[in-house]
Amino acid sequence: MVIGLTILLLFQLLGEVVAYLTGGVVPGPVIGMALISLALGTLRTKTMAKLVAATVATSKGLLANLGVLFVPAGVGIVQHLDLIASRGLELLVVILVSTTATLIVTVFCFLATKRLMGGSIDE
Repeated sequence: MVIGLTILLLFQLLGEVVAYLTGGVVPGPVIGMALISLALGTLRTKTMAKLVAATVATSKGLLANLGVLFVPAGVGIVQHLDLIASRGLELLVVILVSTTATLIVTVFCFLATKRLMGGSIDE
């Protein structure tokens, strides 16, 4: 577990460094995830097989306990129930409008990408 966690954190650090050097266009964890996927997917040696196994085991352990990571958010909500009670309707409207806007923009980005790639929308 320690080896897998070390690998995950090293690649996140590497991603953060790349993001910093490139001006932060893409978040560091996303770059790190792409780099670790590339490294673990392309290198085929016995040592890499052990590192892949350790990283996969650690990743599965983290995903299995992901709910624990959301406890602080739940505590924050409970601490601010008075704010939610006084501004609940406004918060609900903002959440619904922003979610709808995000879905609409995602659809338009998908359609534009599909057209640029030469595919028809009907496929």
